[in-house]
Amino acid sequence: MQQAGLVDTLNNAEAVTVFAPVNDAFAKIPKGDLDKVLADQDMLKKILTYHVVAGKIAPGQLAGMHKTLEGQDLTVSGSGSDFKVNGTSAIVCGNIPTRNATVYLVDSVLMPS
Repeated sequence: MQQAGLVDTLNNAEAVTVFAPVNDAFAKIPKGDLDKVLADQDMLKKILTYHVVAGKIAPGQLAGMHKTLEGQDLTVSGSGSDFKVNGTSAIVCGNIPTRNATVYLVDSVLMPS
């Protein structure tokens, strides 16, 4: 978040939901592609803000389409404890409260189009 210049943006947000990739999610990205993204602050910011949605979303409200801070929509499908984001990234743990966010851990990095 620091590298993309988003620390203040997220710390000052009133209420957000973050779909945070677990560490293993980054291992799924080829090293050359990951290095390119990390070197491009605009692209990194676009990808990271695609993981954040305005408002704290409870599990009962997860299914559906949600507008990201990046500007595009992402879709969550499923119910109970079995949810997928954009049909490919599984939520492996969720509804983690923080001071200003609800966090759901996902097993893949979400990529905006």
